[in-house]
Amino acid sequence: MSLSTHVLDAAKGLPAAGTAVRLERRDADGGGWTALAAARTDGDGRIREWGTELANGTYRLVFDTSGLSDFYPEVVVAFTVTDPGRHLHVPLLISPFAYSTYRGS
Repeated sequence: MSLSTHVLDAAKGLPAAGTAVRLERRDADGGGWTALAAARTDGDGRIREWGTELANGTYRLVFDTSGLSDFYPEVVVAFTVTDPGRHLHVPLLISPFAYSTYRGS
């Protein structure tokens, strides 16, 4: 499965370039998380490739939003992969006091 993300700074109405993001997988025992990859968003606020394939399981993206919000230093978005053959896009829209996400295409 391929995975991409896009971070948008809703307060500025611009892509959030340079945002650090980690990709992690839930351990088989469910007790912790294992880091799989780390990247920064490009000039368009996107990470298009992680260099790792995702199998069925639970994952999370950990966004370092400290430069985008004084209230939310990080945003964690957990999701479950059930169809490894399908592309998954997980965008984040953030403003100083709110954020939202959805399953994109």
